[in-house]
Amino acid sequence: MALTPSTMLGLGTTAPDFRLPDTGGKMVALGDFKSAPALAVLFICNHCPYVKHMQAGLAQLARDYQARGAAIVAINSNDAQNYPADSPAKMAQEAKSAGYTFPYLYDESQAVAKAYRAACTPDIFLFDAGRKLVYRGQIDDSRPGNGAPVTGRDLRAAMDAVLAGKPVTARQVPSVGCGIKWKSGNAPAY
Repeated sequence: MALTPSTMLGLGTTAPDFRLPDTGGKMVALGDFKSAPALAVLFICNHCPYVKHMQAGLAQLARDYQARGAAIVAINSNDAQNYPADSPAKMAQEAKSAGYTFPYLYDESQAVAKAYRAACTPDIFLFDAGRKLVYRGQIDDSRPGNGAPVTGRDLRAAMDAVLAGKPVTARQVPSVGCGIKWKSGNAPAY
């Protein structure tokens, strides 16, 4: 497993717009979450061992914070032609088996991943009510094989701060995981 770190998009960046299909074909847009006090945008996929490792913890985190009014959306930007395990049909199966309660969207053109400067799966971006980036980084320090439990500690602390109207800590650790599977000739230079 080659480790790819997050690019750590600049704090204060406005959430790039998106309009993508979910696993049922329904179009979901950034504006659909306008009333949420916090929005977590997660770049994940189906086959990455780092995503698989934190799947249950992510599903629980989503249930906990959606109950508090936060919005969560996941986006798969991998090249499904060369990585068929990441196809939209497989995404629907994955969302169901993982217990995801949030929209899981497919970014076929990879334009949304580029707009967010997403580099790996998982790559996490948390925006406040004004859709300004307040956190980007790891969910927690658990990795496949390191023995640390998946708690979601880092992302939970950031979400708690946003929901309480408090600043998010400036100490943010890049997420690491598998690199996004870019289509031939489509890899960004960031």
